[in-house]
Amino acid sequence: MNRPHLELTQVGIEFPTPKGSFRALQDVNLKIKRGEFVSLIGHSGCGKSTVLNIVAGLHQATEGGVLLDGREVTEPGPERAVVFQNHSLLPWLSAYQNVELAVKQVFKGKKSKAEIKDWIEYNLELVHMTHAMHKRPDEISGGMKQRVGIARALAMEPTVLLMDEPFGALDALTRAHLQDSLMDIQNELNNTVIMITHDVDEAVLLSDRIVMMTNGPAATVGEILNVELDRPRERLALADDPQYNHYRSQVLSFLYEKQRKVEPIQEKKKAAVEKKSPISSEKTKTIENVA
Repeated sequence: MNRPHLELTQVGIEFPTPKGSFRALQDVNLKIKRGEFVSLIGHSGCGKSTVLNIVAGLHQATEGGVLLDGREVTEPGPERAVVFQNHSLLPWLSAYQNVELAVKQVFKGKKSKAEIKDWIEYNLELVHMTHAMHKRPDEISGGMKQRVGIARALAMEPTVLLMDEPFGALDALTRAHLQDSLMDIQNELNNTVIMITHDVDEAVLLSDRIVMMTNGPAATVGEILNVELDRPRERLALADDPQYNHYRSQVLSFLYEKQRKVEPIQEKKKAAVEKKSPISSEKTKTIENVA
């Protein structure tokens, strides 16, 4: 039997608070194959980012643990690169120099100057940023900054790419372009990708599996959905695809029916709207977010 590339076993974690310990995760079990694209989705506070931080080595699990290729994860390492919603580029450095920092940290003494230069340019080309490689962050758009952040992560040559809502702050068109780029990159490099998202369509479009988290505290894996759509995937072709919409419906059902979570203020707004209009009850269902 083949060993999983990445394995989370009975992972649980508690954080100290002024009111005592807070259990964020409980009994999280997940096995991920090499080259698989896995999305984590769930309501705010369900521990998605905590799971990602444990895999990254930024948090230590209170119980259980993580194995990567059979080795326990206890600290950050270059084989696990993280892309956050905030690009975190150094503002005084160009796009090229921001990627160069990561490359020199990982490959110093392993690559010549010429090889380092070629490797930086190769990774910027992957995200279509060679034309702006010498521009500073304040000279490029938000989407371009995020492309550089992805290039910097890829340049570390990670076996696992961890992405925490990488496109969450971008406009819809830019987001769509970056989703397409990510699919192309993952197809070429065959990295294992774990991505947090609040966007159901994004999860279905990009993923091989969608891991749906239960509400916290003591959140865990609620359901796992296998997305068996052929690759490469074209968003326009999938818009009317029955299988795509079936997967989408399954995720929405989990989020809004099995794990429904509406804050008190949202309940008050809903009640006020319903009082004004007899048809508002159905309308409110369409505006509730994954929060």
